Amino acid sequence: MMMKKTMLLAPAVALGLTAMAGAPAMADHAEGSYSTVLNQVNNSGATGEAWVSIEGSEATVTVETSGLAQTFNDAAYPHVQHIHIGAQGTCPTMAADTNGDGIVDTPEGQPSYGSIGTTLSMSGPTGPEAGTDVSVAPSGSSYTYERTFELNDATQDALASGTGVIVVHGLDPANQPAAATEKMSSLAPDLPLAATAPALCGPLQMMPAGGADTGVTAAATNGGNGGNEMGMIALGGGLLAAAGAAYAVRRHSVAGE
Repeated sequence: MMMKKTMLLAPAVALGLTAMAGAPAMADHAEGSYSTVLNQVNNSGATGEAWVSIEGSEATVTVETSGLAQTFNDAAYPHVQHIHIGAQGTCPTMAADTNGDGIVDTPEGQPSYGSIGTTLSMSGPTGPEAGTDVSVAPSGSSYTYERTFELNDATQDALASGTGVIVVHGLDPANQPAAATEKMSSLAPDLPLAATAPALCGPLQMMPAGGADTGVTAAATNGGNGGNEMGMIALGGGLLAAAGAAYAVRRHSVAGE
């Protein structure tokens, strides 16, 4: 099944932009460094690692990926990515696939890692409101993302409590089960199910004080797909950034902005 570029630019993709304003604030904020191994979701075949270093309210986030879906319609495939918060801080196994279509979709995965706390965008806003803006998402099969920005309180609280999870989205429909490739996304009816489904997931864990500045020390522990089947983006009510936003093809390292 071939995704069309116009589909991925649809202005009404609701990918879990649940407002956090009503959530009670926790007492402690994150400090130090956090890391995770990003394991494949939905048989994506992808791998990755991620690090979050926090000093005061400023965070430097690095994400390295390989083996993701590379292209659609002769263009680089955009992979929106986030730090999810507010739930169990885990990635669900295939047991969460309650409808039996072979993909753990967004609503099925929500109980495990919750809603978007921070959008790992290449430029512009980093809040939940930017969660589905593919024009500022990294793209292609492999990329290194790095950006320094002010981290919101809700995400800091989630990291401090051990409930922050990084998720990277976007599957190749051709590699998915037949039952899933014939379906459209429950979040955006104009999109294939694979377009809004996660490809990588990893719970962030604090690195020991004095540890190495690079290198992942905390691996995800959830099973499925050979021990690494992970979860979906949280269901919420958000909209894609402006209708008709231009899609930017970017596959190089991203400097902080």
